Amino acid sequence: MDKYDNGSRNGEDAFWGDTGEAEMVLKETAEIQTKAYDLEERTAKFGEAIIDFALTIPKGPVTNRLIDQVVGAGTSVGANYCEADDAYSRNEFRKNIGTCRKEARETKFHLRMIVRAVPELKPQARTLWQEAKELHLIFSAILRRTPKEK
Repeated sequence: MDKYDNGSRNGEDAFWGDTGEAEMVLKETAEIQTKAYDLEERTAKFGEAIIDFALTIPKGPVTNRLIDQVVGAGTSVGANYCEADDAYSRNEFRKNIGTCRKEARETKFHLRMIVRAVPELKPQARTLWQEAKELHLIFSAILRRTPKEK
């Protein structure tokens, strides 16, 4: 267990109203269940959803920077996963998967800040935040299970 997986997400979960029995809205459709086996497609759809969400955020002095940040981090998850998939060494793979994990975590942060700036977007942001959380956990598990090269 690393510093990101030690259960210290209580503040985040409380912010989103997560009681530990989170509704898995994203997994209710058959299409979503197939995505679990194709991480490249899942991260691409996540990036697309982030872009679509960002287009709904009203522009203003506070939100402009947040929009740039959430789009950058959210789309970077998939781009870095593609790089990891094409890695030529285990260490390069681990580095890119680590970047995916960081970007997913950063996306969660920026979604939370967007909700603070525009509270009426909380339902849409909550769904994206849950997916970012799942991706973060997936990439954490991949890192734990991929040994370093000697």
